[in-house]
Amino acid sequence: MRADVATWLARRTYRAAQFSAPHLLEAKRRSGTTTSVVLPALDEERTVGAIVEVIRRAFVEDVPLVDELVVVDSGSSDRTASVAEAAGARVVHVDDVLPGHGHVSGKGEALWKSLFVTSGDVLVFLDSDVQDFDPCFVVGLLGPLLADPTVGYVKGLYDRPLATAEGIVPSGGGRVTELTARPLLGALWPHLAGFVQPLSGEYAGRRRLLERVPFASHYGVEFGLLVDLAELAGIDALAQVDLGVRRHRHQSDAALGRMAGQILQTALARCPSLQVPGDQLVQFVRSGGSVEPVAWEVGIRERPPMDRLPEYRARRGMPAPGRLR
Repeated sequence: MRADVATWLARRTYRAAQFSAPHLLEAKRRSGTTTSVVLPALDEERTVGAIVEVIRRAFVEDVPLVDELVVVDSGSSDRTASVAEAAGARVVHVDDVLPGHGHVSGKGEALWKSLFVTSGDVLVFLDSDVQDFDPCFVVGLLGPLLADPTVGYVKGLYDRPLATAEGIVPSGGGRVTELTARPLLGALWPHLAGFVQPLSGEYAGRRRLLERVPFASHYGVEFGLLVDLAELAGIDALAQVDLGVRRHRHQSDAALGRMAGQILQTALARCPSLQVPGDQLVQFVRSGGSVEPVAWEVGIRERPPMDRLPEYRARRGMPAPGRLR
């Protein structure tokens, strides 16, 4: 392992158990920091309500660590929106936000638009498909940011139990991480090789950084944010925290292949010297006695840094570009 990565690992890897909600509330009040928790959701009625309820009770009512709890619904066809609202979240429909900028499908769009509809100085992003949600996720992700002003972005790490025909395997649920993201980081961004879960859907960051980087569409968003924020703020401003165990549903190998294709395209978009002839992924399915090709578009779209939008600058009371801030 590179010496700089080993040094970063020792300095910037935390455990959720290091932090407590009451102590973080004191730090939050001393600094005057406000916090927003955002859950992007698409057809997650089975899990989103329980997650919202846990956060509301623990960190809005009992220990008011969270100022704002928002679910951004990406056009669910089930009861995601009503379940989340009943549990205590403010629900925002993604197509109602910045409609003049059109529609881009995927998780990255919901995260990007959440910057516009929230007000917190620190944003915590949580996936809405997690089973048996542990409130330590919120405490762990906020901990480094509220305890250390030099930390600007925190990624969660955890074990991901994988269901197999033989039962539950304690780890191994990060197949795209191990087969795509980690090799890409090791080859092209080796200073980021210390991140245990570079694609984790649980992370938190300071608005002043998040508003200055693009958001990739679909499953490329986490990879793009990691690379871009490291470039913007420097590796020492980034940290990771051990959240324990994360349980959620798993996808088929074919679906994971399409996810990997989007992550690869996100990485290639950050390597302008590489000529990429296309963004189509061909997979194969058996139909009767033959094998049929199926082509998928795995290209990504990049939403610009939010602070470039006049609507956002006006909403936040920011001066026009070119003037001193």
